[in-house]
Amino acid sequence: MNTADVTQPHPSLLSRYFPFGGAYDEMREADGQTRSHWRKLIGSLQRLTPADLAARRETASRVLRDHGVTYNVYGDGQGLERPWALDLMPLIIPPEEWAGVEAGLIQRTRLLNAVLADIYGPQTLVREGLLPAALLFANPSFLRPCHGIVPARNLFLALHAMDLARSADGQWWVFSDRTQAPSGAGYTLQNRLVLSHVLPDEFRDCRVDRLNAFFDTATATLRGLARRPSGQPTLVLLTPGPYNETYFEHVYLARYLGIPLVQGADLTVRDRRVYLKTLEGLQQVDVIVRRADDTFCDPLEFRADSFLGVPGLVDANRAGNVAIANALGSGVVETPALAAFLPSLCRRLLGEDLKLPSVATWWCGQSRERQYVNEHLNELVIRRAFTRAELIFGARLTERERSQLHADMQRAPFDYVGQELLNLSSAPVFEGPDLAARRIVLRAYVAASGHGFMAMPGGLTRFSGSPEDLVVSMQHGGSSKDTWVLASEPVTQLSLPLPHYDIIRLERSAAEVPSRVADNLFWLGRYAERLEDTVRLLRSVLVRLAEVGAEETPDLKALVRLLANLDLFPARFRERHSLPAVEREVYALIYQPHRLGAVREVRERLGSIAFALRDRFSADTWRILNKLQVDARPRPGRLPISEGLELLNLLLFDLAAFAGMEMENMTRGHGWRFLDIGRRLERAANIATLLQAALTVEAGGSDALEPVLEIADSVMTYRRLYFAQPQWPAVLDLLLADETNPRSLAFQAKALADHASNLPRETGGVAARESQHAETLRTMLNKADFSALGQWGGHTPEVRELLSRILNELRGLSDSINQQYFSHAAAQAS
Repeated sequence: MNTADVTQPHPSLLSRYFPFGGAYDEMREADGQTRSHWRKLIGSLQRLTPADLAARRETASRVLRDHGVTYNVYGDGQGLERPWALDLMPLIIPPEEWAGVEAGLIQRTRLLNAVLADIYGPQTLVREGLLPAALLFANPSFLRPCHGIVPARNLFLALHAMDLARSADGQWWVFSDRTQAPSGAGYTLQNRLVLSHVLPDEFRDCRVDRLNAFFDTATATLRGLARRPSGQPTLVLLTPGPYNETYFEHVYLARYLGIPLVQGADLTVRDRRVYLKTLEGLQQVDVIVRRADDTFCDPLEFRADSFLGVPGLVDANRAGNVAIANALGSGVVETPALAAFLPSLCRRLLGEDLKLPSVATWWCGQSRERQYVNEHLNELVIRRAFTRAELIFGARLTERERSQLHADMQRAPFDYVGQELLNLSSAPVFEGPDLAARRIVLRAYVAASGHGFMAMPGGLTRFSGSPEDLVVSMQHGGSSKDTWVLASEPVTQLSLPLPHYDIIRLERSAAEVPSRVADNLFWLGRYAERLEDTVRLLRSVLVRLAEVGAEETPDLKALVRLLANLDLFPARFRERHSLPAVEREVYALIYQPHRLGAVREVRERLGSIAFALRDRFSADTWRILNKLQVDARPRPGRLPISEGLELLNLLLFDLAAFAGMEMENMTRGHGWRFLDIGRRLERAANIATLLQAALTVEAGGSDALEPVLEIADSVMTYRRLYFAQPQWPAVLDLLLADETNPRSLAFQAKALADHASNLPRETGGVAARESQHAETLRTMLNKADFSALGQWGGHTPEVRELLSRILNELRGLSDSINQQYFSHAAAQAS
């Protein structure tokens, strides 16, 4: 493309936009004119050049990458690193239209909340015949252990999500409800933040309604569910863990709410109360905001094979000692079969007609409806009544598949529903510089408020991956949009504030560090240091490979033997190797994914732990950790040595940036302390192991000392102190005994002793074993005479014995911390 192409205004965004025939188009009227509420945005975007639009799309993608916004598609090759997809073009809804939709959304939430109160209470709807007994009691989502449990404020649905679609006449229809653990609200907020950043003028000029009030109201409602009469309530967000598809959202919402993100193992039930297991002991939990499905929440009452829940949670909930949002058992109203009965239920429970209709639905548990579905199979979508199985499009079935479906429906008719096939509306999405039409579905949200419910002025719009797709799903290649509900009046320019609540007492540090989190932080520190050590070792080899010709220098030969002694290079390299073989081995250690100790393998371990801890890091720290993952990804083809060095240097810069954020930005609480303990333990072990390996490179020789100092990042310190070639006595003293050298073992021992003395323990208890190990380590170093130990080139039995004892003490310290704070946290707390 030449310069003139990218500097001229875009000729027309709509020139290649072709809506689907027979479907409602969100942007264009039937006569091809742009709808009035889209004109301001389209006009603004058409004043931008193609280069400007491309730059804004790239900015949006970069912001999402920097924030680490991901969506895990099961079985996807990108795994946990699959980026969230956001289109630059929003869906726009005018205020007069939204007013009707909003009223229908709120009414539907009131209705389903009332249905749940009856289902788990008097069950008058079943007795009166308004709700078929088979529809309730055959539903595996009806949880009998929850019958009779009355939630706080009789609120079953603190948050309710509904999937909406338009028919060809422009009518909005509800075709799905999400009531167990509705997802997507966090992604909606993230989409809004990104798009308002990328299109600030357009966002302001279009007078888009803000999301502040909705999230503030939802937060206040959750805090109001606590039943303890006094004190600051403790809320937690229960997540299934980092492998859940929407884990990013769990982290994001926990940060926004300002509450701990916990997994089932972080909680325990004592005397019908739920407690968070922290390093300081048990802390009672008042409200659980759950993102785990109903049957995974309590293995004693539901699925015995679940490791995601909390044994005894239902009993604690029944006793009224903990509130759960949404209430356990609320998934029973997610069944699509219920849609067929909502009009009559609405008249019975609310005395109103249903304002927002459901997609026409026929439950096959009724004979007349079953007959209709069988006769009109080609016109309908078949869904399982009680599970989220794949949709079955009747018109696409072969004769054999049709016969099998009829047999299945005849055998278990109550398991199936037929629904009208909607010709989903289309909306514009960017494909390069042009707009293209895609099918859309809007997920709308309603949250409980102090006096009822309120709808989010917006939602999560998803669109299909290709024009042919009739299923709109992020799991099937779909992408997302922001949803702009326009305000009828100018909107106050407000940012998204943090939720506010009355402060009961002043706090200097957050105490609730779950033992699982401390364990992960400990290993994050170890893997960060392990990765840095591996990168420094490999870089020292590549630097020398870049400098040598055909002849191998003594220090390179010593360095290769050193890495063989460290078990990074094959053992045969101690005796014989070629320079091309050494180079190949270095690149294998950088990129082989399953080789123990390789850069990529350690980086992936580091990334997995960091992903599980992302709610503990600031946005800036997470950007650094995310950049570390991106920089370490494999590159195609064989790299020249110069590019290999550039890559290793880049990884070192990323690791240094993370260490800097750790030291300068993390609050000095127990979380930071365990992170630094892991780092100090690993660095100390690396130093001792490095010197052990160097001692066996060449008896009495010193060719390995310069590489040793380089790997330990202590070359300049040594030269400033001695102005001489490296010698064993001075090297041992600098790397083992000098407490002023941040890379020395003595420096690590001093830091470990300080950390050990400040770890949480019972008041008046004896000195912990970890303190004893740390002090023993310091004593050994203080008593050692390194001038004498190094007089024979360091190759004395005393040096070997000292290094072995140091490594034993480090292992003992690590084991002690693991046993005291990680393995037996529950027993300690009890």
